[in-house]
Amino acid sequence: MKKIVMGFVAHVDAGKTTLSEIMLYESGKIRKQGRVDDRSSFLDYDELERQRGITIYSKVSSFDTKDTHYTLIDTPGHIDFSGEMERALSVLDVAVLIISANDGVQSHTKTIWKLLRDYHIPTVIFVNKMDLSHYTQEELCDHLKQLSGNIVSLDDEEALAMCDDRLLDEYMNDGHMQEATIAQAIGHRHVFPVIFGSALKNEGTKELMDLLDRYTLMREDDVLSGIVYKIAHDDKGERLSFVRLSGGHLHVKDELLGEKINQMRQYNGEKYQLSEDMGPGDVCALTGLKETQAGMCFGNYQVPHYELEPFMHYALHLSENSQKTQMLKNLRELSEEEPLLHIKIEDGDHITVSLMGEVQIEILKELIKDRFGEEVTIDSRQVAYKETITKAVEGVGHFEPLRHYAEVHLLLEPGEKGSGLQFENACESSLSPHYQRLIMTHLQEVEHVGVLTGSPITDMKITLLGGRSHEKHTEGGDFREATYRAVRQGLMMSESKLLEPYEHYEITMPSSLISKVFYDFEDYGVPAITNDDGTQAVLSGSAPVSFLYDYQLKLLNMTKGSGQISFSDPFYDQVLNEKEVIDAIGYHPEDDLLHPAGSIFCKHGAGYHVLYDEVYEHMHLPLYTRQKELAPLHHRAYNISDEEVKRVYENTYGKQERKLAKDFYGASSKGYVEANVSQSKPVCLLVDGYNVIFAWDKLKKIAQSNLGAARDSLIDIMASYQGYKGYTLILVFDAYKVEGQLGSLEKYHNIYIVYTKVAQTADAYIEKATKHLSSEYRVMVATSDNLEQKIVVGHGALRLSSRELLKDVEATNRQEQEDFNRRNPKMHNTMMEDFPKE
Repeated sequence: MKKIVMGFVAHVDAGKTTLSEIMLYESGKIRKQGRVDDRSSFLDYDELERQRGITIYSKVSSFDTKDTHYTLIDTPGHIDFSGEMERALSVLDVAVLIISANDGVQSHTKTIWKLLRDYHIPTVIFVNKMDLSHYTQEELCDHLKQLSGNIVSLDDEEALAMCDDRLLDEYMNDGHMQEATIAQAIGHRHVFPVIFGSALKNEGTKELMDLLDRYTLMREDDVLSGIVYKIAHDDKGERLSFVRLSGGHLHVKDELLGEKINQMRQYNGEKYQLSEDMGPGDVCALTGLKETQAGMCFGNYQVPHYELEPFMHYALHLSENSQKTQMLKNLRELSEEEPLLHIKIEDGDHITVSLMGEVQIEILKELIKDRFGEEVTIDSRQVAYKETITKAVEGVGHFEPLRHYAEVHLLLEPGEKGSGLQFENACESSLSPHYQRLIMTHLQEVEHVGVLTGSPITDMKITLLGGRSHEKHTEGGDFREATYRAVRQGLMMSESKLLEPYEHYEITMPSSLISKVFYDFEDYGVPAITNDDGTQAVLSGSAPVSFLYDYQLKLLNMTKGSGQISFSDPFYDQVLNEKEVIDAIGYHPEDDLLHPAGSIFCKHGAGYHVLYDEVYEHMHLPLYTRQKELAPLHHRAYNISDEEVKRVYENTYGKQERKLAKDFYGASSKGYVEANVSQSKPVCLLVDGYNVIFAWDKLKKIAQSNLGAARDSLIDIMASYQGYKGYTLILVFDAYKVEGQLGSLEKYHNIYIVYTKVAQTADAYIEKATKHLSSEYRVMVATSDNLEQKIVVGHGALRLSSRELLKDVEATNRQEQEDFNRRNPKMHNTMMEDFPKE
């Protein structure tokens, strides 16, 4: 039997729980269909969920239809519990996205769609509540196009065929499409089937179940593979690790991730059955595993890093009568179940927690009271800042107290906005592979903090360049210390900037109040008016989360309850009032004992501390970023004999009869005397690539849309130019070819192309090359940088501005064309060709 893990995802109140109830009822899994409004739903069995009428935790159930066994995961729809929803996405074979026909595509729907795309989950759309909607199916289909143009009904064969090349081929050749081909197109996310109906009235649900049975594909890996996607605790305090298996088999008492399995529970709502084994497509809660965490993968199973995160930190205060030791243990238990809480406990009086919104705050307080019998207060909201660097730097960490030794060199580079943290191993073979893996693990196992406010770092690439161990004294923990210190030392030696969360917003409000909104948002850019019918207006833009969250209440008061604001696509950008924020937080990086930036060295049998800015003077390995010097250029002179020149000439233009001077005047009576002629040096032209690109109008225009195309055009122009001039030509580009490149020189046809190392400008390279080449060449430098021109002139080189180079290139092209036309006169070779009139 085919086993499929299916999840329901939706915006709040779209009808997920109702649809799950009817599917369980139709499959015979439950005898009575429950309802959310009367608190009788099968999957929302938690008391907090029934009180509030919303799903807070993801639930597991299962049922069979025809030849398919489904494991159904019902996820929360409220935006405050999106973290629980995202963790469930990591185990799905197919998702059913439920959209309310009354509301259409909402902001949170777009967030869910983006997550489904990033996790590459095949998706079926169920448009619910059609019995209550005033929109037609055609209108709703047009509205769904903002998610994807490939959302189609499978009954519309022409639209379906246009979504996938294989489907189109089958439709054009045979007039119909195979079920297997449709299933593959859905599995590859080329097609997103849509069904319209009403879960409450059981309309469209049978069609949905039939579609899922026919067109879903089972995943089955060759080796033991799976993921721990959720941690929970039962009413007796037993720790549960929810595991989805995609390959291999597990049995009770087997070891998984280094721990022995005591029980396998197959949950169906609130109840469960014990099982002795599990295979591909099964989801079980395992007991006996104490060290597992949500997101742990094994075998071939891999998922992206979780994307959603809270943007606000709060202070959590325990009551005066609280048993603080036990409560701290309870809070750590909660942080296992919801990692996004990011609970940080300095002591019983200083606890911070990260939360998504006001609803989650209230739920958390009620949860702690019901589960642990303690009342807490949550206040002091603070934005969740992040930090990044603005220039590349090599960070060095050394840890060498007595009988310990490790040194680590890391390259820290700024990343693209929103890229997060990226790690790469570019270490030389001098360091043992075992230690290399250990360093890479240490880089990713903790949250590294910045030096401005102590906030987490992001948008950076960290590359392992190398390191050193000791044959006798190195232990695993030594590289952990050296790695952490290398990251921290690099951050201290670089320049950092502070980031805060932003979100895109959409405001619906009376048109008469547009000017007030413009005034409120003047510090963050004027909102764009996307729609205005004279009565209602829709405005959109982006602004900091700290401003937007407070603005919701102001908007309601200003519009007397008629205004609405929705948020989507969060991102981090630079803080506008950076200095003010940094001063208010008052973080001093050198006083942070948990994150030391200095290193420990050993002398005379004792370890001593070296400050971060003095580590370069004491380190045992040289900086890797300074080791690669300018590659030497070797010029080979070719001596071509007169006979060879004559042979080439005659092959081109025919045999020539030449008379020499002796033919007219006779041979000289004197002996041959060698002329005293000074030999001039060959010319070497150094071209500052990007300076030239942005000085030439044609290339500058190309660079505005595609810098790579502009660079390639310049390379071809210079190759042609060199072919006519015969110079040794070196084209220099700032570190562009490969991010993290330590410098390279390569030959392209008849010219040399240099990509400088990271953090080395073309100016610096050209200055060094001028010194190096001036003894063998007559050096010319093409650039419009005045300072660079003065420097190279001081080194004996000739200067040539970018515009002068352009004029010479154009003149050379004209000369080439004239030479070609002169040597290849136009020949009339057809009888029909018109001759010029005499």
